[in-house]
Amino acid sequence: MPDVVRTDYGPLLERIAADIAPLIGSGTPAEYIPALASVDRRQFGMAIADLDGNVFGVGDWRVPFSAQSITKVFALALALAEGGDSLWERVGREPSGNPFNSLVQLEYENGIPRNPFINAGALVVTDRLQTLTGDASSELLEFLRQESRNPDIGFDAEVAASEQEHGDRNAAVAHFMASYGNIDNPVPALLEHYFWQCSIEMSCADLARAGRFLARHGLRADGTRLLTRSEAKQINAVMLTCGTYDAAGEFAYRVGLPGKSGVGGGIVAVVPGRCTLAVWSPGLDSRGNSVAGVAALDRFTTLTGLSVF
Repeated sequence: MPDVVRTDYGPLLERIAADIAPLIGSGTPAEYIPALASVDRRQFGMAIADLDGNVFGVGDWRVPFSAQSITKVFALALALAEGGDSLWERVGREPSGNPFNSLVQLEYENGIPRNPFINAGALVVTDRLQTLTGDASSELLEFLRQESRNPDIGFDAEVAASEQEHGDRNAAVAHFMASYGNIDNPVPALLEHYFWQCSIEMSCADLARAGRFLARHGLRADGTRLLTRSEAKQINAVMLTCGTYDAAGEFAYRVGLPGKSGVGGGIVAVVPGRCTLAVWSPGLDSRGNSVAGVAALDRFTTLTGLSVF
């Protein structure tokens, strides 16, 4: 890996926070998950982790929040690392253009989800990880603790219970794919692991550190290789094209980085070979992405010129 000049991102983050301040509080928290609906939308945090694990932050960057769909990136990485490219026989790599919990495409595509970041695809990934490890959610949690250097990261039982109570659509998706033979484990057990996975709480600092292997071309924090360079590139590519629900085109246009959002208001983004970013603000736009978070990442790439384009 080539030498990278150390950068103090502190002043840049302060400027970004000031620039997007009028947007903090805009949007609406995820109301369909009751445990998330009451989160104070006036919070905002942003962190940048360089390749060596140095982290710079601003605002509420150390406050844990519900990572939700951001965890799909890490589950995908573990499933690829443990089981290889055969995963792609069960899930595609194309944008869906439909809501993240849609059943429509599954029927005319014979139970094969379009990509690993819509709920159907994420369920297939979790199912594969469960088969490979025997305990998908715990395996993921331990990985996140190691990569973030934070042993206190944990599940939020209230959020997991809330998702379980309102998880009929996910259950329908899982049973539908099972009818096509694309789910190996019992659906109730799979859903339990999936809901626990989505309930993991992390801060911006945790997420920025945990995602560094994607900026380091597959190398973990301890220097061992999790993914090949090609696999890391594949995940970054799918993040760019599919990582922000059905707003991926707009996100690529405005931000120009691989990114994955979650309805908890977080977004993780990658500058390959340079750094990883995480931003959080609970107010979401109509497509489920943080209003202030997208604006902050937009300002980052505009001010620095760091983009994959």
